[in-house]
Amino acid sequence: MNKAIQTIDLVREFRVKAGKDRENRVIRALDGVNLEVEQGELFGLLGPNGAGKTTLIKILVTLLYPTSGQAFVDGLDVTRDVLPIRQRINMVSGGEYSGYGILTVRETLWMFSQFYGIPYKVAFERINELLEVVGLKSEANTRVSRLSTGMRQKMNFCRGFVTGPKILFLDEPTLGLDVEAARDIRAYIKTWMEKHRDRTILLTTHYMAEADELCDRVAIIDHGKILACDTPQALKKRVSGGSILEMSLSGLDELSWLKGKPGVKGLTSSSSIEKNRTALKLVLESEEFVPEVIRELNQREIPILSVQSVEPTLEDVFLTLVGRGLSDENSTTP
Repeated sequence: MNKAIQTIDLVREFRVKAGKDRENRVIRALDGVNLEVEQGELFGLLGPNGAGKTTLIKILVTLLYPTSGQAFVDGLDVTRDVLPIRQRINMVSGGEYSGYGILTVRETLWMFSQFYGIPYKVAFERINELLEVVGLKSEANTRVSRLSTGMRQKMNFCRGFVTGPKILFLDEPTLGLDVEAARDIRAYIKTWMEKHRDRTILLTTHYMAEADELCDRVAIIDHGKILACDTPQALKKRVSGGSILEMSLSGLDELSWLKGKPGVKGLTSSSSIEKNRTALKLVLESEEFVPEVIRELNQREIPILSVQSVEPTLEDVFLTLVGRGLSDENSTTP
């Protein structure tokens, strides 16, 4: 049986033009990626911005050639079997604008179903089912140009499933959706995979809980390299021997200096201007480094409001391997 997805020493480089009298730079977006995804697997790909996720997906969906190495989708070579691969796959990207504004939601989904030759009756049954799932049934006859951003994202989600792809690429499928809509979409993904055990999904997401809930296995990528690949449970065991702290600090202090301290394997922080507080999460090699961290904060006169030790999550695995959070480690919210 062919692997749903397989890459062998995959490399992709981009040449960036420099200014006058300067040499062009070469950026290696993918650096020898070796990956195998089994048929019937819901596989997660996690990485910070610029890690290489989008480049990898573009190669797998035949939108970009690799510089070297090989990539196969359903056993087919992405450089030689472009049309057969495109007939087997579909892709949904969060925030994309697909279709034509003058068409209605139903007409748009119907159009995409016909690109793949889906029979008339099957197509309409799928369209009705999907519109019900995402709460767009009442907007079925609304023009795409009149949809809100969230509604358009829901329609794009439907477009991904309406063709019944053998391999589906979901790039941030719940991006920008409200909590209830995101929950419904996750539930549908799980149900769809249970009903179609021969189908495969490759999911990228910025929501660690989403990856933990949905994925059979997860790969963590950074700087174009796969740092780890295993089940969420097995990955979390990797950091179970350390210490994970969640701290609430008074003020909006810059905390990147903590990265260089002994025993600190990773950190992420976010600040609230309104509350004048900073939430800090630290992954330490062991509990013996906790007093040292607290001592350093006290010496810098950063008030500590609360400290608690927590069980490892998929986010903590990411922090341990990458050294920072999935988003920028220092973010400010109103």
